[in-house]
Amino acid sequence: MAGPGGGPSRRSHTKSRKGCKTCKKRHIRCDETFPQCRNCTKHQVRCDYMDSPTAMMPESPKSPQQPNLLWTPEIDATISLWQQTGEFPFPELRVYPQPQWRALAKTDLRLIHHISSISNEMFRNRTSKLTIWTDMMPKFLSIAATYPFVMHSILAFSASHLAWISQSSETRNLAFQHAGVALKGLHEGIAHFTKSNSDAVLASSLLLAWQATDWRGWASLITGTKTVIQAMQSWRHESMFADYIAEHSPMPNKNFMNPISSPTSHEARREHLNVLTDIHGSLQRLQPYLSRHDQESKWVDQLRGYVERLRASSPPQTAEEQFSQLYALRKWLFWVPISLLAAKRGDVTVLVVLAHFYATAVALEPMYPDVGSVFCAQLSLQPLDEIIQIVQGYQDQRYDQRTQAISYLIQFPSDMARSYQSRRDWARQQAGEASPVQQSPYGLETLNLDIGNQLAQYSYPPSLSPAFAPSPLTFIPPGMTSGQTSPYLEVPRTTVDGYVGSSYASPLGSPAAVLPPYSVPEEHVFNFGMPPAMGYHPSGFVAATPIWT
Repeated sequence: MAGPGGGPSRRSHTKSRKGCKTCKKRHIRCDETFPQCRNCTKHQVRCDYMDSPTAMMPESPKSPQQPNLLWTPEIDATISLWQQTGEFPFPELRVYPQPQWRALAKTDLRLIHHISSISNEMFRNRTSKLTIWTDMMPKFLSIAATYPFVMHSILAFSASHLAWISQSSETRNLAFQHAGVALKGLHEGIAHFTKSNSDAVLASSLLLAWQATDWRGWASLITGTKTVIQAMQSWRHESMFADYIAEHSPMPNKNFMNPISSPTSHEARREHLNVLTDIHGSLQRLQPYLSRHDQESKWVDQLRGYVERLRASSPPQTAEEQFSQLYALRKWLFWVPISLLAAKRGDVTVLVVLAHFYATAVALEPMYPDVGSVFCAQLSLQPLDEIIQIVQGYQDQRYDQRTQAISYLIQFPSDMARSYQSRRDWARQQAGEASPVQQSPYGLETLNLDIGNQLAQYSYPPSLSPAFAPSPLTFIPPGMTSGQTSPYLEVPRTTVDGYVGSSYASPLGSPAAVLPPYSVPEEHVFNFGMPPAMGYHPSGFVAATPIWT
């Protein structure tokens, strides 16, 4: 059909009528990708789609949405080169032998790239031991070269974190898919358990247990981990996880699948309330020192609110209730440290805030006798000890008003670490004196049967992702009203306004006076080699800080 004046017909144009406000302001076409359009993702700004109550439910999509893996041109180019050359982009991780990367789909490479880039940043900046999992990721990747079910466990873990950042249900489903494949592979690996595949079985058990959102699945996997460790005792020193086995071996007589109620005495309840009061008091003392640290302040507020709800709740009676009350804290322990450590350069404030998260986990252990130690406390002790050592080294360099504040605020985490270590050592001594270690009747055959039942009956894969489970901690303290909350464990939402201009290099100072910026010396162990700007790092690691999920 001829156009006006007899010229060629005018091309039809479909205008984006539901585009986000950011794209409209920039006068660019919005692709209307939910819950965050690609333009906003590319420029690391918050998309107003996320503020819509129907953001996760676009109207009649013409085609299935793709998982939001936070692609950038730089990441795409890196992965394309990786496909062409077969050279792993992060040689510093020393993954050997390397898996056959070229056989993997590009989406899988993106997942490996994401989780590897996080670990690489933490190793490069000597902070890998300040988190629960980044120090172990190179070992997992090396084992994945030979055992595909370990690779799928890693892919599920990476997709879970990307789902935490992007709030994408498609990314969540991707994590489910990989977790389901990994669980089936673990099932087969246990059926043919030998010395040669024991590290793979242990690695996959750990990764899947870290992602479990339901008590039954977690209890089965962690009991299986204990069973595998017991079976490995004769060759444990040859294992890649020898140090982990020595530090994290559960008590021989511990039963994590105990459904029987454990009533709390009035005296024990008073002691527990005193612990919660002490945690809350330390968080309150910390808050005034965070006036120039908006992100850390919001996380401390979040943790303090969590403790307040624990104080107002009834004590948990069963292992499942204990799991539910600890779940929100456990989730933060995995994701919050890498977010804060990636965002700041040499900031002691980050260390003190993270110390309080880890200290809360170890302090709460007596309140949750069935699951507390293995579920949270054991995982938190090592990074907490690392932080305490770093802060003590910082204090040894100089002693002034700044270090006085640090010494004051790190005292509670230090006390909680020592208290937990004393309880753990005493319990181990008592267990050793009571009777010699016996092989648990929960053997590999029973473990595999239980995992098989999960696959057949409990639809376990959809419960694996820690990114999308609703908060099990839904009780509201008396006198408090329930405002609008996020379906993602009520993590605070904010924009990044004001972050770039803040002083990342200044440690804690007096809340009564604004102290001059203080740069951490180059030789100090907690000195980051990262660019101060937020967003994308040269390695391709997408900092999670601009988005609260």
